[in-house]
Amino acid sequence: QVQLVESGGGLVQAGGSLRLSCAASGITFSRNSMGWFRQAPGKEREFVGLIRWISATPYYADSVKGRFTISRDNAKNTVYLQMNSLKPEDTAVYYCAATSTVVPGRSQSDYAYWGQGTQVTVSS
Repeated sequence: QVQLVESGGGLVQAGGSLRLSCAASGITFSRNSMGWFRQAPGKEREFVGLIRWISATPYYADSVKGRFTISRDNAKNTVYLQMNSLKPEDTAVYYCAATSTVVPGRSQSDYAYWGQGTQVTVSS
């Protein structure tokens, strides 16, 4: 059984911060790269960022670069998305995803497993 469970979403005012967590089970977490995606109403699911297992180096979409930070704790099988300076346009359902591919990219098809999502709403 593979499970990815996101948590930490909620309502926050513009300029505020949230930290999302994604707890994984049923996979060898330390050998899986982790991605974050989001989907706003009426829009396609879009890439937010990723952190690869082989290097632990994070990469980000231009829209969140400088504001969001991805980190991972292999001892806890958890990946985090720290979101600062939040904007109303960040409002979306946020999903985490996992893949054992060595060098995954920004495409949804690179990821084999997905969480159920957590809602983030940023008010102005």
